[in-house]
Amino acid sequence: MSLETSSAPEAPLKTTPLHAAHLARGGRMVPFAGYELPVQYPEGVLKEHLWTREHAGVFDVSHMGQARLGGADPIAAFERLVPGDFRALKAGRQKYSVLLNDKGGIIDDLMASRPVRPDGSGDDGLFVVVNGACKENDFAVMAAAFGDEVTITRHEDRALVALQGPDAAAVLAQKVPEAAAMVFMDVRLLEGFGTDLIVSRSGYTGEDGYEISIPAADAARVWDELLGDPRVKPIGLGARDSLRLEAGLPLYGHDLDETVSPVEADLGFAINKSRRERGDFPGAARIAKELAGGAFRARVALRVLEGAPAREGAEIADASGQVIGVVTSGGYSPCLKGGIALGFAPPAHAAVGTKLNVIVRGKPQAAEVASAPFVPHRYVRRA
Repeated sequence: MSLETSSAPEAPLKTTPLHAAHLARGGRMVPFAGYELPVQYPEGVLKEHLWTREHAGVFDVSHMGQARLGGADPIAAFERLVPGDFRALKAGRQKYSVLLNDKGGIIDDLMASRPVRPDGSGDDGLFVVVNGACKENDFAVMAAAFGDEVTITRHEDRALVALQGPDAAAVLAQKVPEAAAMVFMDVRLLEGFGTDLIVSRSGYTGEDGYEISIPAADAARVWDELLGDPRVKPIGLGARDSLRLEAGLPLYGHDLDETVSPVEADLGFAINKSRRERGDFPGAARIAKELAGGAFRARVALRVLEGAPAREGAEIADASGQVIGVVTSGGYSPCLKGGIALGFAPPAHAAVGTKLNVIVRGKPQAAEVASAPFVPHRYVRRA
């Protein structure tokens, strides 16, 4: 799931079930989405990033919101808030989607799934994972829309960790053999590490890997068992962000917000054909217009060809120097050894190869619209 925006806390910071484990391994703790979480460990962000790309990293994402939607027909109710076709979602599968406001803006991005056991048994509910900084509002929006039709059972008693990287599958298979047969976006109810797990083969780094929901009482033990494998190291928020940026994945609160539509955000894949035809989701009129070529802005991926990386808020200018857009996420790519960014520009300037400039410290630097992802995804899909 995405790395959410950080802000100054208004209340005492919460902690995850892994807080003591982070301190024991030298994690540098920072405020994030209302929690105290590790931004890095002693080796630093760069080494953590490259280790995940080459081996396997484990991330604490327990601040995110986990819940089960139940009731007579939770899928029908859920579809009133999102543009995806969840009626067609098969048991054992997961789908990315966006929670929309009535103007077609993105309240949050999320994952929703129908987990099953290895024998195929499960239930008719939906398991959803939402961003930590947004979860209170998300669940309030859902509750208001669902009324008594749907029960929202929040899994506050569960931790969530992400095991990511090319060695992730081999590492997890030692403890959870059934996970090896899963492919990208599969979700299973499994037993492993001596406890019950909800395992999805997914993540937000662009690497192969898993997100693993664990009972809070077992989380620290599972964390330590994963880190007992020499192929695995703990990874903080800093590398999580640089990994998702290289993967070209948007970050809520930066690249996505309530003014941005899924079309503008280049998330058209989340609007299924059947839903486009029915137009029965929030903001459908705006989104239909944008799908027909009426969007005023488009999310672009940029390679910064000279100078320092362009950070969030940097202006984007065309070749003549006219300011046409803004960077919403940016930084240094450890794999490409240069600056990369995501931002918004008019569709006429969004074609791959378009020459642009980014304004860094008041000076224009050459940039070029690139294909996203910057670093190829390595998801394991069905043959």
